[in-house]
Amino acid sequence: MKAVYIKEFGGPEHLAFQDIPDVGKPVGTQVVVKVHAAGLNRADIMQRLGKYPPPAGYSPNIPGLEFAGEVADVGSDVSAFNMGDRVFGISAGEAQAEYLITDESVLASLPSQLSFVEAAAVPEVFITAHDAVFTQCDLNANEWLLVHAVGSGVGLAALQLAKANGAFVAGTSRTQEKLDRCLEFGLDLPLLTAEPVFADAIRQTRKDGIHVILDLVGGNYFPENLQSLALKGRIILVGLTAGRSSEIDLGMALYKRARIIGTVLRARPLEEKAAATKAFVDQVIPLFEDGKLKPNLDRVFPASEIQAAHRYLESNESFGKVVIEF
Repeated sequence: MKAVYIKEFGGPEHLAFQDIPDVGKPVGTQVVVKVHAAGLNRADIMQRLGKYPPPAGYSPNIPGLEFAGEVADVGSDVSAFNMGDRVFGISAGEAQAEYLITDESVLASLPSQLSFVEAAAVPEVFITAHDAVFTQCDLNANEWLLVHAVGSGVGLAALQLAKANGAFVAGTSRTQEKLDRCLEFGLDLPLLTAEPVFADAIRQTRKDGIHVILDLVGGNYFPENLQSLALKGRIILVGLTAGRSSEIDLGMALYKRARIIGTVLRARPLEEKAAATKAFVDQVIPLFEDGKLKPNLDRVFPASEIQAAHRYLESNESFGKVVIEF
């Protein structure tokens, strides 16, 4: 079998699509998936740079956090899936390969209206967004959500999910074009942020502040988050593209009785990922089936052009998801 392979840590030139050993036979509740397409995420770039190693048991040389394909083999205890079933899901790594071995608890049946390529753009971003915004922050209808980097994969997923559930959405981006395109998804308050300054603009529209903030960038966006937050508001930190450090007013956090939550998906134990997947199956997939949600597919690259795919994602030109096709 072939897989995307990091020959050594560094630039995209160190990526190859090459032969690796087969995944072997599944046991217990394991499933072998013949992967037709896999999403490309910024975590894959960080892994390529040697800055984001996968959990124990996954190769640091084979990236990939989400996939779509067909069931090729099943372990003796698998009860939910059969040979040939169309499936998609998340993985802690190794999804950018022709075959993947995974547990049935983190698989979902693929809606009939989605192709494999479309489906590969869904699991990581929609599970991350749903788990953060609804499971952990309990966003309700008619509340306001602020999404930083709203034109990113997770950002667009959060925007769609919030609008489908009756919430209002403000979103930041450093690119006016991306904000304009987000208006088509129902963005209520676009905020152009060449610099991380947005609290005053929010207060002009929302005097009482924002109920939930999905922060995909971190760094010096955080002080403005607190200024923008409503009383008893919730901030959930998912990404750190703007940096790991920030100086904040702790007194404001106390005054606003803020809930500040940090979250990751990749490093969670299997049972927690299974719970997030079940919530996705129960609450998100029906919205795809009803046409209320759609994949945010930007561009597709064949696996043989993996270097070009990484360069494109690093350029920040993408709007939504980049997918690798096998």
